[in-house]
Amino acid sequence: MKPRITVITVGVNDLEKSLRFYRDGLGFTTEGIIGKEFEYGAVVFIQLQAGLRLALWPRKSIAHDTGLTLYPTSATEMTLGHNVSSKPEVDAVMAQAQTAGAVIVKPAHDTFWGGYSGYFQDPDGHLWEVVWNPQWAE
Repeated sequence: MKPRITVITVGVNDLEKSLRFYRDGLGFTTEGIIGKEFEYGAVVFIQLQAGLRLALWPRKSIAHDTGLTLYPTSATEMTLGHNVSSKPEVDAVMAQAQTAGAVIVKPAHDTFWGGYSGYFQDPDGHLWEVVWNPQWAE
């Protein structure tokens, strides 16, 4: 299998609330909710970068589609990393997320490995790490 990830889907409890957070709060571009005409079909797609989308899909729809039982969530299952080009940009993104309604889990700080990062949670508890890594060029 070649690594060709094109969509990262996160389960949400309230699609409208998540849409407002990502579109209105963080400024992500999206067509909004599509697929409302289908039972379990309502979804939001957000273009992240060329060839990669973030999908917001209700958890109950994911459970229905997969046949898996809907279980309580855990924020420590995964993180979404947003790499930026400077420490001040980390601070700016963290402030924007907080203004949008994110919960700041760990304020931006110098890391043990020489970078600078902070963590926030979206309305459904998904963890985002906003990070500046001096080893990586943006």
